[in-house]
Amino acid sequence: MPTISIIVPVYKVEPYLQKCIDSILAQTFRDFELILVEDGSPDSCPAICDAAAAKDSRVRVIHQKNGGLSAARNAGLDAAKGEWIGFVDSDDYIAPEMYETLLRRIQKDGAQMAVCSYTYVDEAGRDLGRKSPITKEEVLDRVQAMDRLGGDRSWYYITAWNKLYQQELFKTVRFPVGKPHEDQYAAHRLYWQCEKISVVAKPLYYYVQRG
Repeated sequence: MPTISIIVPVYKVEPYLQKCIDSILAQTFRDFELILVEDGSPDSCPAICDAAAAKDSRVRVIHQKNGGLSAARNAGLDAAKGEWIGFVDSDDYIAPEMYETLLRRIQKDGAQMAVCSYTYVDEAGRDLGRKSPITKEEVLDRVQAMDRLGGDRSWYYITAWNKLYQQELFKTVRFPVGKPHEDQYAAHRLYWQCEKISVVAKPLYYYVQRG
């Protein structure tokens, strides 16, 4: 069984998908499976996914009828075999050390989840200079984590994709299909199950702002 399952929902991201996949396959931590959930994309994304799986045995592809982001993430969760779960959006990319860093912090702290900072970048990869509220290494309990979910910069703590989760947290949690801001419906339910949440100040995820 892989240590980490990385779930990537895929729909209409042809110009960005290969960079996303490449950044995951370049992780310094190698014991993972990459689950590409191809959500009925009408472009060349299905072929890109299948080509990635043909080249690397860690890649698994799920082809399904379009159901939206939540349905794709949920399909990935249902298929995941890893002890830990990560999400990456298919038009973004990640630093090579992201999952190694998050897993080491979780192991050091005895935590059930890790959260890292992220960088807003444009399509050329240029840093857009937005300031992150995640500025120090710390360990939160569930109440402290819930307190971070309010305010205008709470998205760093709400978004699904700058985190590593113990798989057990998803036994009773799925993303709501058909609702916008689906992360918001799941974040508090995940935090509340944790005794400890590791916070990593280094930005390890690149959040692409598309034109």
